[in-house]
Amino acid sequence: MRTGAAVLAIVSLGFLLTACKHETETVPPLVKPSLLSQEPLVPVLPPTPEITTAPADPYASPSSSPSATGFPESQVSYCNGRPSGAQVLAAVRRVRTNLPAGNGVTVQKEPVCSGSWQYTVLSVADSEPLRVITKGSPGSLTVVTVGTDPCTVEVRATAPIAFLGAADCN
Repeated sequence: MRTGAAVLAIVSLGFLLTACKHETETVPPLVKPSLLSQEPLVPVLPPTPEITTAPADPYASPSSSPSATGFPESQVSYCNGRPSGAQVLAAVRRVRTNLPAGNGVTVQKEPVCSGSWQYTVLSVADSEPLRVITKGSPGSLTVVTVGTDPCTVEVRATAPIAFLGAADCN
């Protein structure tokens, strides 16, 4: 009797091992037809992902149309006097009254623009440079932030992607 049980166990094990062979390919699941349907089983394939080409500029944003100030949001370029460094400095002096007077503050890096955003670096005597982010047209600049790290939550959330790269906010 023991021999019959051993043979039965070996045969059962063989069946189990052949039924459990490992498939290396992934096969899509089959759609089960309804009981009334005579259609053959068709594999359901996962949706094909959309492939989009990345912009040539790693800091480029999807929008490439110029803003009201004439600068596209998809790139950063020198503002060419619209606004000038002096206009940015005047806007900063309106909100930071404790800055040194006269030549104590100078424009270290002229403004660069992306859309309606501007980034400028000011040199301050006996201090670290001030990084300035402004917004708006040259005649009515709004100072968004001034300091050694101007990349605030507001700037990161609302500024164009290209601008964030130029202002070292990435």
